[in-house]
Amino acid sequence: MDTFFAELSSHLRPASLRVVGNSLRSYFRYRALLGESTAALVASLPRIADWRRTTLPKVLVDAELDAFLKAFDCTDPVGLRDYAIARCLLDLGLRGHEVTYLTLESVDWRSATLTISSTKSKRVQQLPLPVSTGEAIAQYLRRGRPQTVNRALFVRHRAPYDKPLGVPAIRNSMNRAFVRCGLRDRFCNTHVLRRTMATQLQRSGASVKEIADLLRHQSLDTANTYARVDLEGLRAVALPWPGSRP
Repeated sequence: MDTFFAELSSHLRPASLRVVGNSLRSYFRYRALLGESTAALVASLPRIADWRRTTLPKVLVDAELDAFLKAFDCTDPVGLRDYAIARCLLDLGLRGHEVTYLTLESVDWRSATLTISSTKSKRVQQLPLPVSTGEAIAQYLRRGRPQTVNRALFVRHRAPYDKPLGVPAIRNSMNRAFVRCGLRDRFCNTHVLRRTMATQLQRSGASVKEIADLLRHQSLDTANTYARVDLEGLRAVALPWPGSRP
C-alpha cells in the first residue's frame, strides 16, 4: 500500500491523495459488510497530512478592510457597481459565481432578503440583506446601472453590452481595488473577502455552526478552520506543555 501511494504522490496533490484514501476506506467498509476481512487493509492506508490547517486563514484586518472599501470611486458608475459587489462578497460571504447569477428578482426589498439560487449545493437559499449591502446595491441601481434588458443584477458597462458580469471580471475588479489601496502584494481574488467575513463572525461570538450555515457549507469540517482563529478561546482550553511549570 505504501508503494502504491508513493507512486500516486509523484503526480497527485495531497488533496487528491486524501480523496483516493477516503474512497478506498469506503470500498473496504463495503467489502467488510459482505463478510470479508478488510481490517488489515484499512489499517495500512496512510493518513495524508493536511498542511493547510497549520496556518491561520489569511484575512484583512480592520485597517486594511477600511482602505479596501475606500478604494472604490462611488462617483463613477463602474465604481458603484464594483463597490456593491464588494459588499456582497464581504457582508454575505458570497462566492464569485453566486454574485454573477444574482438577478433583479433576487433582492426582496420589503423583507430585506437576498435569494441565492446558484450555490455549490444546488439549493435555493435566502440570506438576510444587511443595511450596508442593501444601500450599496440601491445606489448602484439608481445611479450606476446602465440601461439594459438583461435581468442580471450586475451587468457589463463595456461591450459586449446587455450581458451579466462574469466571474473573471468580478475577480479583476476586486484585484484592481487591492492595487489601488496598496494591498496587491498580500491579497488577490475574492475568496479572501469571504474568509474575512467568516473571521469577523467568529470574533463577534458566532458559533462554527452559524458560520457554516451563513457560508452555505454542507459540512461543519469545512468551517472548523475558523475555530483556530479564536486564540483566546484556544488558550483557555490548551493543556500545559509537558515539563513546564504550572
